Amino acid sequence: MRADELDPDLAAAIDEIESLGLPAWSDLSVAAARDLEDDLFSGPPEPPVAEVRDLAFDGPHGEVPVRAYRPGTALDAADGEPGRALVHFHGGGWTLGTLDSVDGICRELAVRAGAVVVSVDYRLAPEHPFPVAVDEAAAAVGWVAEAADALGVDPARLGVSGTSAGGALAVAASLRAREFDEPPTPTGQFLLYPIAGHDFETDSYRENADGPLLTRADMRWFYEQYLRSPVDAANPYAVPLRAAHLGDLPPATVVTAGFDPLRDDGAALAERFGREGTAVEHRHYPAMAHGFCSLADRVPTAEAALSAVAEDVRERL
Repeated sequence: MRADELDPDLAAAIDEIESLGLPAWSDLSVAAARDLEDDLFSGPPEPPVAEVRDLAFDGPHGEVPVRAYRPGTALDAADGEPGRALVHFHGGGWTLGTLDSVDGICRELAVRAGAVVVSVDYRLAPEHPFPVAVDEAAAAVGWVAEAADALGVDPARLGVSGTSAGGALAVAASLRAREFDEPPTPTGQFLLYPIAGHDFETDSYRENADGPLLTRADMRWFYEQYLRSPVDAANPYAVPLRAAHLGDLPPATVVTAGFDPLRDDGAALAERFGREGTAVEHRHYPAMAHGFCSLADRVPTAEAALSAVAEDVRERL
C-alpha cells in the first residue's frame, strides 16, 4: 500500500519544510506546538471566495466560533435555491489548529465542491479533553441545520468533513446522530487521512514511524493530550474503529496516503464501512504522506485528490 518512493513534488515540498529545522510536535510544549502549527499553516486567503463570515453559536460547553465560506453569492442572498453545506473539522490531534490554519483547505473545498463550508473552532485538549470536541462537533452539525436559511443552505444536503483528528470528529458526529437519533443526520462523510484507531503497531505505523510530517511519537503525544484515561481509548466516539457496528452511516469518502502512519487505520475504516453497510469510496494515494491535500497548490497529485473529494461532495450532497 506504499510506493517505493515519495512523489517527487511532495518530496521537494517536504524537504523545504524540513530544511527549517523544526522540532517534532511531540518534542514541544502544547503552547509552542500551537504557535508553530499556526505559523506553518496560516497563509494568504487563497483561493478567493465570494464571502467569509466569522460567526459563533452557543454550544454545550460555551460559545463555539465558526467561519463560513461561500463560493458564490452572499450568504444571506435570497435568490437561488439553497445549496449544499459542509461542516468541516480541522486536524491537529485534537490539540492544535485554528480557523486560520485551516483556512486554505476550507476555501479549496468551498470553491471546488460548490458548497458553503462551515469551519468549526472546537475546544482543544488538554484543557478540554474528550469528549468536549465530540460534543461540539455534533452541536455544530445541528446548528448549521438550524441556521440553514441564514446560511443559504439546504439541511438535507449537509455533509461533514475533516482532516486527521477532524476526520475522527466527523465520524463521531455521524455515530452520535445514528445512535441517539439526533437530527440532523449528515448526508455524507468526507474523511481525509482520518485518525481512526489506537494501535501503534500496525504496518503503517511501523513503516512510517519517523514520518514524514507525522510520526508515531506525535500520535502517542496527541492521544495523551486528548484522552482522559486509557479507558477512553475503548470509546468509539474517540476511536471510531472501536465501534461495534459501522453500518447505516452516511456515505463516506476516505482518503489515505501510503507514507502516513494513519494509512492502515483509514483503510480499515473504509473496509469496515463497506463490509458493514455504509457506502464508501476509498481513495488511496501510495506515494503521498499525511496532510498532503494541504499542498494542492504545489503537488499535482494532491490537487487531483482534492478535486476527486470535491466531486464526491457534489455527487452526494
